[in-house]
This record gives sequence, structure tokens and C-alpha cells, in this order.
Amino acid sequence: MEIKQLINDCKNNNRKAQEQLYRLYAPKLFAVCLKYSRSYSEAQDHLQDGFLIIFDKIGQFSFKGSFDGWLKRIMINNVLQQYRSETFLSLVKEEIPEEIEIEIDDENISLDYLLKIIQELPDRYRLVFNLYVLDGYSHQEIAEMLNVNIGTSKSNLARAKMILREKIEHYKNEENKIFPSAK
Repeated sequence: MEIKQLINDCKNNNRKAQEQLYRLYAPKLFAVCLKYSRSYSEAQDHLQDGFLIIFDKIGQFSFKGSFDGWLKRIMINNVLQQYRSETFLSLVKEEIPEEIEIEIDDENISLDYLLKIIQELPDRYRLVFNLYVLDGYSHQEIAEMLNVNIGTSKSNLARAKMILREKIEHYKNEENKIFPSAK
């Protein structure tokens, strides 16, 4: 079935079309939810809630722009909405550390480990890190999405990078203790 027809059928509340749309997009959208969630089970909840919103709002999709992008934006906004009511996003004014680069030149660091340490970040750091680094939003856009100022967004990103760099360095040091390189 062509995607345009599938979308139109979903607009008409066709349950089989909704199921097909879910099966088609759930894996990709689950990856989005997983990036922004604290855990696997929380990501599953966000995915289900997000699809309810998608099916509720699909009538608003006007075939202008990417359907994939529209779906992803709904998922991200759904996850962020869960956090907006919490006070963890506000920070007292702080000096913004200079930009920290994280270099991952070690093939021994798995994607699973990287996802795990990103999920372990405090909520405010994880959300800003994902929005900025993984999804390419500007600090201005992040500030608007999270209802914080730009300085808070920059500070949260710097702190997230610092934490991740420390965890990666610790991981590499532990790996070197277990498997010292032959010299």
C-alpha cells in the first residue's frame, strides 16, 4: 500500500491502516524515544503515547514536508512534554564552560554502551545533549522547546559532554586494565 493511501486511511480511523502504520514506523520511532528516555520501558511507554497522539492528529498532516519528520517531531515533543512540568530544567545562572569535544576513537566502545551512558545522564543534560548533538537543534530552538534560556541550554550541553567524556575515559581505563596492549 502506498504511504499516501495509508495516511488517508488512518485519517479515516481505519484500524488496519493504523496497525500497518504502527508496524512500519514503530522501530524507527522507538529509537527516537529510546534516545530521550531514561530506560527501555519508559521508551516503550513514550512510543505508545506518541502513537496515540499521531493517530489523534494525523488529520492535521497536509502532505507538505516529510511525513517521517512530522512523526519524529511528534515523538520528541511527546517525550519532552513528560519533562516540561518537572522543575529539573531550570538552573541558576552559571558560567558556561567552554565547548568540550568528545572523541571516540576506540572501536571497543559499543553503541549499546554509549546509549546506556547517555540514558544515565540527568534528564536536563540528556534532553539537551540529544536535541543538540543527535538531532541538530540550535540552542535557541532548544531553549524554546524546553522553556529555558539559551545559556541554560549551553551549560546543560557542556555538562552533559563533560559527564560523558569522564565515563568514556573511565571505560577506556578499565578496558586497558583488563586487556593491556602488547608493547
